[in-house]
Amino acid sequence: MAVSSSSLLLRRHLSTSSLPRLPVEPSTVRRLARLRRFADIESLLEPLVKTSSSSSSSSSEPFLSSIISSYSSAGMLDHAIRHLSSLRSPSSLSLNSLLSPLLRSPHLSRRIPSLFSDLTARKSHPISPNHVSYAILIKSLCLSPGGADSALPILKKMEQNNLPITAVVYTTILDSFYKENRPTEAQKIWQEMTAKGITPDLPAYNVRVMYYAMHKTPEEILNLIAEIESNNLKPDTITYNYLMSCYCRNGMFEEAMRVYKGLEEKGCVGNYATYRHLLAALCKNGDFDKGLEVFNDGVKQGKVPDYGTVKLLVEGLVKESKVRAAKRVVSGLKKKFPQEFIGNWKKLEKVVGLSADVEGSEQAAVA
Repeated sequence: MAVSSSSLLLRRHLSTSSLPRLPVEPSTVRRLARLRRFADIESLLEPLVKTSSSSSSSSSEPFLSSIISSYSSAGMLDHAIRHLSSLRSPSSLSLNSLLSPLLRSPHLSRRIPSLFSDLTARKSHPISPNHVSYAILIKSLCLSPGGADSALPILKKMEQNNLPITAVVYTTILDSFYKENRPTEAQKIWQEMTAKGITPDLPAYNVRVMYYAMHKTPEEILNLIAEIESNNLKPDTITYNYLMSCYCRNGMFEEAMRVYKGLEEKGCVGNYATYRHLLAALCKNGDFDKGLEVFNDGVKQGKVPDYGTVKLLVEGLVKESKVRAAKRVVSGLKKKFPQEFIGNWKKLEKVVGLSADVEGSEQAAVA
């Protein structure tokens, strides 16, 4: 029901926010990359290198690492590697700037192991990886099917190199084993982590809660939440999202709604996953009134579920002859988010009869 908390924590762990800020916004580079305007990216970044080459501060490794990170996030690896190779003695800072952005792309993340190997074992100026470099490598391996097994030898190598193994690294492997439905191996990782004196944090517990939500009972999740609290940790929205998901999976929708309505008093705020998955579960159960309540709450927070989920709600309301409520959903979305109300979203107008094509709307409502 939620983005993996281990993924969120790893992103923060691998953040390159300490790099010098470029005059080109990262969002601009990513947007141009999506449009495949790679020449424009080059025209933005290359002058920054050339005009600053005479400045010892700007031409330092941190500055070039910002350039490397930008090129890497755009998938322009040849450019990123060229600038990395221009450094006289590149460090793990440059290596991490090259590799970390690749984790955002399933396609590019597959290249991380080979790039890691090439850059750390090359004859000329090999780069010494640090613990963050290995964390990136482990995450890339865990993103591949059956990748948790291939990540285990990396832990051994980190130990041999006296590099710190953080809870983030263990949680990444734990998350992978659970997603591969291998709870026995996951439990071994948990035990190894605690045996080494690494106290499990909330993201580590949330990975276990995620598995429980898919394979165990709500009571078992509640027991795990009690364990979390006994360790002076506070369950968050992700924790309760998984509990709600488990309740819904077991047909316990009233209990799920009680958790949902109690989020605020627990100091939590619903996120996109809260509204998306709870709304979808309620609609699939035929409870469109409660679904409408959850939807309206999400709109007030500016967190509108995806088109497919809203479509379930609108079509359900229409089939239950609650056309006026369905129309309010569609017209309200169009009024509140006029810029986003395009493409498939426009089709909802036909479903509720707001389109000029009345015949088409009737057919869509019956479909």
